[in-house]
Amino acid sequence: MATDAADSRMPPKQTPPKPRKLRLRDITDDKRVAQMLALGFSSGLPLLLVLGTFTLRLADSGIDIKTIGLFSYVALPYSLKFLWAPSIDRVDVPFLAARLGRKRAWMVTTQIATALALVLMAFADPKDQLALLGVGAFLVAFCAATQDVVIDGWRIEAAGTDMQGIMAATSNLGYRFGLILAGAGALYVAAYGGWTLAYLSMAALMGVGLIAALLATPYDRPREAAPAKRDLPTAVRRAVLEPLTDLHARMGNALFAVLALVALYRMPDFVSGVMANPLYITLGYGKAEIATIVKLFGIWVGIAGGFAGGWSIARFGMFPTLVTGAFIAAASHLSLAWLALGEPEQWRLAIAVSIESLCGSFAGIALIAYMSSLTTPGFAATQYALFSSLYALPGKLVAGTSGFVVAAYGFPTFFAMTAAVGIPVVALCFAVGRIPQRTAPEEAVTEAPLEAAPVTAPDTVPGNPTGPVGLASAEASPEISPKAARAQT
Repeated sequence: MATDAADSRMPPKQTPPKPRKLRLRDITDDKRVAQMLALGFSSGLPLLLVLGTFTLRLADSGIDIKTIGLFSYVALPYSLKFLWAPSIDRVDVPFLAARLGRKRAWMVTTQIATALALVLMAFADPKDQLALLGVGAFLVAFCAATQDVVIDGWRIEAAGTDMQGIMAATSNLGYRFGLILAGAGALYVAAYGGWTLAYLSMAALMGVGLIAALLATPYDRPREAAPAKRDLPTAVRRAVLEPLTDLHARMGNALFAVLALVALYRMPDFVSGVMANPLYITLGYGKAEIATIVKLFGIWVGIAGGFAGGWSIARFGMFPTLVTGAFIAAASHLSLAWLALGEPEQWRLAIAVSIESLCGSFAGIALIAYMSSLTTPGFAATQYALFSSLYALPGKLVAGTSGFVVAAYGFPTFFAMTAAVGIPVVALCFAVGRIPQRTAPEEAVTEAPLEAAPVTAPDTVPGNPTGPVGLASAEASPEISPKAARAQT
């Protein structure tokens, strides 16, 4: 009887919910996926219009090569967007926010601003209005980078960890559609109708993302009650310090190793990417061959690599995909070294581009999903902007020295050196890839009360994890049983 009485006082044992498996019907019936496709397109469209396509326009207009190099700095907002990303989580767009929600209002505002800046670029003649064209390019980069912050925050808060791989792959598909139109598409229009028509066409295509933003379901984390008086230090603390403090509180000093992994993961791609096009020209490939094989065929291979990365996350889990992506992305640069040692034959270019694009996109999806899993709802835009800027900025800074390395050692050695950078990246993956997951269960055990606590509804959207989710957790890997997930850690 005493045993029965003791048992009756103990809280009932709760069975953990079984992870939901991803099914094809979940993807086709989920409107978030279609919305993510259109928003990804809107995110990818402006990029080349201030980078590759923009430099081609300057060169076609007879602008000095040194000036063209200096104009590459107009795209820096893409790497510095973390500086103003906190405003996305804290500031509402007047008038629109009350009707569309905070994130959708920001989407609509940045997309309209990007389209208007593209119109400015369309009518600015590089020969007579070069400064005005540069201002327009900078505005496009600033508004498009801000749009990326909003779309990334919406994607993270609109779907749980089990859907992040699919959402990231879908976003990558739309993104690459945008790259195709802004690259090959804009060049075809410019060849037959001029640069003004090309940029006006791109401005009109921003309407795809605008429609998607208006139709998207709002996912905005409710705000906490604001104090009666908010001074500047308090606003800075809430907007900037709290997201960073949240990361450190969940990861401890391991956060610095995680940041190092994020910074180095795609560095080989950024460094080698600067010298890829000069390699093709040096080998003797024509512009038509490069456009067809690299800009069109390579893009589609990259799309396949992105979906392969999303499938790998859903099937095998985040951690194996992260390690695999780090290895194959760096090793794929050996294909460019092999290309540099041979004759300029189309089949060789197709093979090298296929390997590099497939592996690079696979690794890109792994990193996007990994960075997404590190964020917290409510701080998603700020934290993800920090990660995405960190992974791009070091590579872009180092890439400026790539020409000196090629001049000293040649293309084959240069690409072999970029492949070697992947060795410490893989080592970092094994060292810190599971740290957030190992600490979370220990804290839960030490801090859990002996008596059953009342259960309240989590302040998250449906499908989101209620706490920090790790790479090897069952929730992050829907196809892996809880037992197998524990074995991984």
